[in-house]
Amino acid sequence: MFDFTVVTNKNIEEAIQSLEENLKAEKFGVLWKFDIKEKLQEKGLEFDKEFKVLEVCNPHEAQRVLTKNEMAGYFLPCKIVVYKSEGKTKIGMPKPTALINLLQDDKMKQFAGDIEDRLTNCIKNSI
Repeated sequence: MFDFTVVTNKNIEEAIQSLEENLKAEKFGVLWKFDIKEKLQEKGLEFDKEFKVLEVCNPHEAQRVLTKNEMAGYFLPCKIVVYKSEGKTKIGMPKPTALINLLQDDKMKQFAGDIEDRLTNCIKNSI
């Protein structure tokens, strides 16, 4: 499976706040928050779905991964999405292990597995 997604009873802003706190505990920072609804409407396009993309990074892990295989930079920073679907708030991400498999590098799979475990725990703890 390509993604990891959970449902929460929190609204989008509460979910993002909780997620940021849990990411910080794992030494991940939010580099950028992209509000897709706002951007599309700004461009004159009709889009009413709440959908936010957070780009997250742990600088020490990024340096460690890029030192081993610079092609991993194609997958950085990690993305976590928070959105409304069918009246429910969802938090999800593409699995780092699914992405890193494209490199066919066993050492990188171990790194990706560690990052994936840490990020999925952050997401689970944000429910």
